[in-house]
Amino acid sequence: MDIKVIAFDADDTLFINEPYFEETEKKFCGIMEAYLSHQSLSQELFRTQINNLPLYGYGIKGYVLSMIETAVKVSNGTVSVKCIEMITELGKELIQKPIVLLEGVEETLKALQPHYKLVVATKGDLKDQQRKLHNSGLGHYFHHIEVMSDKKEIDYLKLIKRLDIAPQEFYMVGNSLRSDVLPVLEIGGYACHVPFHTTWAHEMVEHNVEHENMSEIANITELLPLLLPKSA
Repeated sequence: MDIKVIAFDADDTLFINEPYFEETEKKFCGIMEAYLSHQSLSQELFRTQINNLPLYGYGIKGYVLSMIETAVKVSNGTVSVKCIEMITELGKELIQKPIVLLEGVEETLKALQPHYKLVVATKGDLKDQQRKLHNSGLGHYFHHIEVMSDKKEIDYLKLIKRLDIAPQEFYMVGNSLRSDVLPVLEIGGYACHVPFHTTWAHEMVEHNVEHENMSEIANITELLPLLLPKSA
């Protein structure tokens, strides 16, 4: 490998994210349980989120709008103003959740920084992701921060062009096979899958992924023997 840039996903790769959404979804289902079972509400919310992705993209704001839309739909327009207020409060709580770094993240970034350009390549709402990265205390490790509207092949090619490198000089690290691994492999880059214990259904891949340019590790610190020069 002739890697020059290592890119990291943010949510559930650098710090906790999905458990907060799962907690919020349970509270939403509690608010709306007079209309449907929790399982049915979760399914309706998921369908609404997926349908709204082309409009709102990824992130908390789109999630809140999808919760409100779901509430209106399942209630046939009878949901109370009080319930809508409670749902918007869930969104505010979600935005203010603490930033909890995953085990080994900072020591890994510190060890890799002298040898590579490190960047963040993540999806979501720009303001929210900037806030989380600032509050994480990790910002100074990164040469560049890219908040992407999506993570498809074309999005990675645009990022690589901005970084002025070739695909084979790019190494992506993340918890999502769909967003962090498969598109990068498709364009000729390298990718490392670091599974998180819970993953949003939209990010799941049902088939096994095997590729000569792919690695899978249990903890982010396992990047070090893979990527550090032998003398380091």
